[in-house]
Amino acid sequence: MITRHITTEGAGAVQSALEWYCARTKPKNEHIAAANLRRIERLDVFHPRLRSKQTTRSGVVKQVTEPLFPGYIFVRCNLQESLDKLRHTFGISSLVHFGGRIPVVPEGVIGELMECFGEDETISFERQPLPGEVVNVTTGAFFGMQAVVLRSWPARRRVQILLDILGRPTPMEVDSSLVTVEGKSLGAMLPELALHA
Repeated sequence: MITRHITTEGAGAVQSALEWYCARTKPKNEHIAAANLRRIERLDVFHPRLRSKQTTRSGVVKQVTEPLFPGYIFVRCNLQESLDKLRHTFGISSLVHFGGRIPVVPEGVIGELMECFGEDETISFERQPLPGEVVNVTTGAFFGMQAVVLRSWPARRRVQILLDILGRPTPMEVDSSLVTVEGKSLGAMLPELALHA
């Protein structure tokens, strides 16, 4: 595959066609940068996100939406005309570049992602804890305790966990919505998500 690119100096063979580029955003500003590029600069933007239900430590189930690529969005533009606009758009940190080169993201890659994520750019994903993972119990008499998942039954939305009760390891079967996976973001689950696609 031939990778096309332009130089950040803007000299010589700068492309005039509309191409996809990857923009680095300021931390937690993906949605702001995407909105600004769409509304103010009138550019095509692709900002894929994952949506899931997560149970907090206090037992509250909430809908969480996280970027597929934290800190990055894709923008389609004529780079020769839009480079300065992109650099000065609120929420954008820089364009992804290697040395003085800004690589083009292949149209086919963006097309496949768009097909998966649909018009609203999100995929809903319910995650079942896996055997061996550490979870926190989020409600009931064992609220706040850590456990290890022994078995998982996704169709029944049940898991068997191993709790340490009064110094004795005790297996217990619970609804998977009553536990939350310790320290695992949606981004860290991408390999598993790809298996379900």
